[in-house]
Amino acid sequence: MTVAAYILIQTDVGKSPSVVKAIAVIEGVIAAEEVMGSYDVIVKAEADTLDDLTKGIVGRVQMVDGITRTLTCPVIHF
Repeated sequence: MTVAAYILIQTDVGKSPSVVKAIAVIEGVIAAEEVMGSYDVIVKAEADTLDDLTKGIVGRVQMVDGITRTLTCPVIHF
C-alpha cells in the first residue's frame, strides 16, 4: 500500500507557474496544479512509506524557490 498526501502551497506573488513546473518533475509527485484561494498550488504525492513521503518528496518540494509556506495533509484510509 502506498502513502499519499496533498501538499498545500503558498507562493510569492507571480511564482505559482514556476513552482508548479519545478514540482511536477519531482519523483513521487502525481499532480501539481495552480489554484485560487488561500493556497496557490496543490500537489498530490505518493510514496512507498511515510518516511519516503516526508523526507523525500515533501523535503524536495519545500526547497523549490518561490514557496513561502506549505501544509502537508496525509491521506488516511479507515
